Amino acid sequence: QVQLVESGGGLVQPGGSLRLSCAFSGNIFNLYSMGWYRQAPGDSRAMVATLPLNGDMPTYLASVRGRFTISRDTDTLYLQMDSLKPEDTAVYYCNTFSFRTGSTWGQGTQVTVSS
Repeated sequence: QVQLVESGGGLVQPGGSLRLSCAFSGNIFNLYSMGWYRQAPGDSRAMVATLPLNGDMPTYLASVRGRFTISRDTDTLYLQMDSLKPEDTAVYYCNTFSFRTGSTWGQGTQVTVSS
């Protein structure tokens, strides 16, 4: 079982930056990927960025490519968000995926982009 704890959300003006963090612990040896999803009011949860753990390149939602960067170190997954736009406003969720056990989700962190 993997445990995920997110932090780093908040209010930022358009054009600003935020970095989300997701501290992970537990059994990560069977994981295929880690990633970030978001859900705006009235919308379905959508993939923002995913990072395969086999060394393959990350995948990004088209609207954030070039502005967001996913990365990780030994115990934390990050999402660096630059040039933020009002349409990036959403609750952001950390995710891990295993073919054996499925998805695990963090508690979510609110990101609001507004002047």
